[in-house]
Amino acid sequence: MLRTEKLSKIIELPVTRVLTFRLAYQVNPEKCYVVAQGGVTLNAVHAALAAHNLAMINVGSISDQTLAGVVTTATHATGVHFQVISTHVLSLTLLLADGSRVRCSREERPDLFLASLCGLGSTGLILQIQLKVAPAFRLKETQESVPFDQVVQNIDSIAHAAEHVRLWWFPQADVVRVSSADRTDEPKRPVGTFLWHSTIGFHLVQFLLFLGRFFPSINPWICRLSAWMDREKTVTVDDSWRVFNLDCKYPQFTTEWAIPYEKTSACLYELRDWLEKEHADPNGLRPHFPLEIRFSDVDDIWLSPSYGQRTTWIGIIQYKPYGLNVPYRKLFERFEAIMTHHSGRPHWAKAHHLRPNDLRALYPRFDDFVRVLQDVDPNGLFRNPYVERHLFGKQGAQYDGRVFKRLH
Repeated sequence: MLRTEKLSKIIELPVTRVLTFRLAYQVNPEKCYVVAQGGVTLNAVHAALAAHNLAMINVGSISDQTLAGVVTTATHATGVHFQVISTHVLSLTLLLADGSRVRCSREERPDLFLASLCGLGSTGLILQIQLKVAPAFRLKETQESVPFDQVVQNIDSIAHAAEHVRLWWFPQADVVRVSSADRTDEPKRPVGTFLWHSTIGFHLVQFLLFLGRFFPSINPWICRLSAWMDREKTVTVDDSWRVFNLDCKYPQFTTEWAIPYEKTSACLYELRDWLEKEHADPNGLRPHFPLEIRFSDVDDIWLSPSYGQRTTWIGIIQYKPYGLNVPYRKLFERFEAIMTHHSGRPHWAKAHHLRPNDLRALYPRFDDFVRVLQDVDPNGLFRNPYVERHLFGKQGAQYDGRVFKRLH
């Protein structure tokens, strides 16, 4: 969970003070919306909304991103009845490639609006975002550890047991940490101790992960230790964004894919079979932990991974202890092969290998999206190598970018 001191330092920066002032000036508490500049961070949005007793409807695991970045990648949080954050946008003000400034919404230039809500910044520069928000609320989060088979066999009832459910799977320990959060009026009750969550839970585990770079055989034991440290049931009550956010601990390589919700159990079983084979092989891959599993409801944003389907998001990581690189490429390739087998769509803020023909098969409105890009930016002013590579199929050294670092 992000610390209060960190937010305070952010608010004290002069540029953030100006942005926060502008946010507060454009908050409409009666109609529950805010008009924010695209470049503000979610941390600044939380602070501005709190001053008016408001909050974002749903938030992901971190709040360091810009609001425009969240919108243009269809960033998600969790909850089977909650859509990706981009669906909370009421209107956008864009600077187009021809220099014109336009406003778009579901009523005004709807094609441009739906393309821009997950447009990877390629439709134009987002100047302002009108965002639907909610009255400020607290969340009561319960965490408990449950055996893997019990979770997968009851995945639908678990996913529907609370408003916001997310899972952390420790595969080497065969256990899942289940987080269930609902709105509450109870007084705040933060959880955590300096000794357990900072000294042991942070520094000891990071040192062991560092050793695991040289002795991969100890990585499964690190996972089991971490699962054991988090075995007790905990209950937290706090401001919504503080519960939504979490401490990601260390720098990391990560990839995340979205699969149709109804394929969740089959996908998780296949992932377990694969990981068990890796662990049984003395030369097999030794992934870190945990795998994160979250949910989002169906939406109609053209390139949203949740377009047309309720979605389960599954992410895998490899930590970088002390910021040092670790092998991850083969691990991610094998993970993505399973995700692809279950009709997976990649998170747009992560590296992936898909190209236009792959994406066209996954997204029914893919060609409509490309048409809008060609209409508003025929010369490709706002297209970076990522967009050229994945959406237009460009090849060559200038488009290769950092699809994967050359680590094996």
